[in-house]
Amino acid sequence: MNRRGFPARVWKERSAYVFLLPGMVIFSVFTLAALVFAVYLTFHRWSIIEPDKPFVGLDNYRDMMHDERFVESVLNTVYFSGASVPLSMVTGLLLALLVNLPLRMRGLFRAAFYLPVVTPFVVSAILWKWLYNSDYGLFNYYLLQAHLIDDPLLWLSDKNIAMPAVILMSVWAGAGFSMVVYLAGLQAIPQELYEAARIDGAGAWHRLRYVTIPMLRPTTLFLLVMGIISSLQVFTQIFVMTNGGPVNRTTTMVYYMYLWAFKYFDMGYASTLAFALFLMLLVFTALQLRLARRGAVA
Repeated sequence: MNRRGFPARVWKERSAYVFLLPGMVIFSVFTLAALVFAVYLTFHRWSIIEPDKPFVGLDNYRDMMHDERFVESVLNTVYFSGASVPLSMVTGLLLALLVNLPLRMRGLFRAAFYLPVVTPFVVSAILWKWLYNSDYGLFNYYLLQAHLIDDPLLWLSDKNIAMPAVILMSVWAGAGFSMVVYLAGLQAIPQELYEAARIDGAGAWHRLRYVTIPMLRPTTLFLLVMGIISSLQVFTQIFVMTNGGPVNRTTTMVYYMYLWAFKYFDMGYASTLAFALFLMLLVFTALQLRLARRGAVA
């Protein structure tokens, strides 16, 4: 690049830079500056209610490594992600295959299946909390009427079923997004491949296995990466439905960060937890992209 000509080129395109300036300022202030300040906080005992904010060096990181509740929150988050992401993707694929058929009123079905995605998450969480209620919830009512259970289930108070209950709600809320993305992928598959498979005598199952699923590999990778990034940041349904209970069985990493920031008022330790989550997201995403590249080469 001609360095001497670079300022002249910038001046020549100055109108473009003027239009870019507001966005660059907003990004710098609310993203870059916030990120730098968050790094600064991790080296301090930064209480929002105390005037003293001493420098503690790496103490926050040492405390995090020996924090049993943090380890438990990581395991809970991995459990939630490992269950909700595959279930959402499989459900979304099945729904996409269904609404891709030449059915009557399939536009209505597509809208109905996608409706949970555009419903505010807080509203969905409150709705499901009512459904799970042990006294008047519809789930217990119909299970009792069908004689599948003898006593009402404590969906959100039983330590063994609280997280599966939250996962079920999350799958219901997220499957519609997977459906729409998979539907776009299905409609991009050339019909000639299906015709060739039919000529070769392939049935519906073999066409799905050897044509549809391989051709949806980029779509699956996209949904997997986005799903894991989203699930590792799960917060709303935990906050509304369980408050991290019972006995911390549904306390996830983001909810644990929230507790340290807005209950214990230690922004320094909360920022340290946030960077741990960022590292997890980075590692998971890099690993998935690496595996995807190997699969593409193979």
